[in-house]
Amino acid sequence: MKRDSRLSNVLHALLHMAEHKKRCGGPMTSDQLATCLSTNPVVVRRTMAGLREQGLVVSEKGHGGGWRLARALSDVTLGQVHEALGEPGLVPEVLPIEAEGCLIEAAVNDALSDAYAAARALILARLTSLTLADLAEDFSRRLADHPKRDLLHAHPGKPDAP
Repeated sequence: MKRDSRLSNVLHALLHMAEHKKRCGGPMTSDQLATCLSTNPVVVRRTMAGLREQGLVVSEKGHGGGWRLARALSDVTLGQVHEALGEPGLVPEVLPIEAEGCLIEAAVNDALSDAYAAARALILARLTSLTLADLAEDFSRRLADHPKRDLLHAHPGKPDAP
């Protein structure tokens, strides 16, 4: 199963926006976010538009414009971000039937479906207990110990160093 990376990519972008605001005081453009995420600015704009509809980000047009967080980091849970993205899959929801009538496959799929449903409930509960502030705090701890921390802040809007 291919992993759906929308949630992790958006969380990555939101933390970049928070760091950029701390360092530079302003919003981040779609081009800057696209560079951070190694994607196209059109993808950033499409994704951010969905977050804007849910009140998580705001956009400012014109010179000096871009995207910024609409709420404090402590007021946004990862569950809210997941929901704003349309609840992308966290674990498989439906298992394919490859051997029609095979009782072993049916037993395996039933067992896995129950396990996946329980795992999904646990993941969603965890996402609702974490905030963007929790992620930002973890990032700050990692940054403090990072040997190249000065380089990470040398180029605002550029992708992270290793």
